[in-house]
Amino acid sequence: MDGRIGQVALPPILDYIDGEWATPTVDLGFDLEDPATGGPTVRAVGSSDARVERSLEVAAAAGGPVDPDVLDAIADVLEPRLGAVAALEAVTTGVPLRQAASLGVIVAGAFRLAAQQVREGILREDRDGVEVYRLPLGPALCLVPWNAPAPMAAHKVANALAAGCPAILKSSELAPFSSVVLAKVVAAHVPPGMFQLVHGGARTGATLVADPRVKAVSFTGGVPGGKAVATASAGLLRPVQLELGGHNPLVVLPDADTDAAARMAVELLTTLNGQWCRALGRLILPEARAAEIVAATAERLDELTIGSPLDPATDLGPQIHSRHIETLTKAIAGMPARSFGTLPAAGNYFPPTLVEQDLPDEVFGPVAAVVTYDRNTDPADVANAVPYGLEGYVCGSDLDQALAVARRIRAGEVKVNGSTIMSLHLMTPRPAWGLSGLGEEGTTETLRFFTGARVVGVEGRFALHTS
Repeated sequence: MDGRIGQVALPPILDYIDGEWATPTVDLGFDLEDPATGGPTVRAVGSSDARVERSLEVAAAAGGPVDPDVLDAIADVLEPRLGAVAALEAVTTGVPLRQAASLGVIVAGAFRLAAQQVREGILREDRDGVEVYRLPLGPALCLVPWNAPAPMAAHKVANALAAGCPAILKSSELAPFSSVVLAKVVAAHVPPGMFQLVHGGARTGATLVADPRVKAVSFTGGVPGGKAVATASAGLLRPVQLELGGHNPLVVLPDADTDAAARMAVELLTTLNGQWCRALGRLILPEARAAEIVAATAERLDELTIGSPLDPATDLGPQIHSRHIETLTKAIAGMPARSFGTLPAAGNYFPPTLVEQDLPDEVFGPVAAVVTYDRNTDPADVANAVPYGLEGYVCGSDLDQALAVARRIRAGEVKVNGSTIMSLHLMTPRPAWGLSGLGEEGTTETLRFFTGARVVGVEGRFALHTS
């Protein structure tokens, strides 16, 4: 096995604990892969129990504010490295480079935004002479998935540090590489104990989550993992921030433009290779126009360029690992479905697929159910028929009508006539409803999550006068 994928060198998998870099020693029992070929690259490894325990000890003893100038300095060092980080993310996750690069701005941007908010006073919110402090909760555990590991890690770590919380980062065992690049920059700017990186699988995550020295957990991942985090945290009365599955609806209204609907469906189905919590899960079509819109969508899907994530022409890349291909295959086994596009002969590729029946749960890949509604049915009711509520999409020509439908969809964010990966606004929250999670993420919301309020004042100095 080689520590390279094509021309991209894979950094050694290292953990960083108590100011010391070391090679993880626990064999996780499988090989990481080059998604584009399916061939093995390096062995998946995790930090030892002793190293994990030491990370908790050190984090519990650490603390103190991180100056916003330090956060900006981290961003300064990261910015010239974003191209290399994007290439590393592309070859190790399978996401096309142009998509990885567009998300890469978050890696440095998260630290700049956190610094800006601290300077603007987010940690001090006095009210009429009554002092309101937002204080760090304590050691913060940042659990990051494999689909966009560097941006997710940067967002969580930057905000934890800005809040004054010692941050323990655990990346997915399927995508450990970019976290090492990020960690080397962060570790060079903050005291040992304020930031640590551990590696491992579910067992390591469970050990960290179960420990009472961890005072806040920010988790992005699947519903089973989120439920486990919530269960472990409930007895500790510890706050959790959970962004879980989406199974997101695209509601196409009867007056929608066919080409616009097909474009939205394809973008939502294939962005990040469908390995995206806000990807399309249910394509909800007016019964009278379903065949027409599916045909237009199919035509676009068949025209996609499916290939290497480093090829600028690639629209859809491979899935991250052969194990995930097995998961996707099992999820739709026996269901009536149509697959599209021409796949390369080798590699972890999965075709974009439309299932001709509703799916009760999210399939984390380029797979969506086609669901129809008749003229007597409110399409928002169809969208709300599953217990998820992360993202929703509405396509329609009459904006007033489309907005009215969007307002009835039970989801944290609902976009009208839009299908990009970016949020509607940089400063709006990214909430989750139902099985899609707990709490809110966002530029402001994540920083506040890592804090608790303390109110101090002299009684009687402020009185609310009513007539």
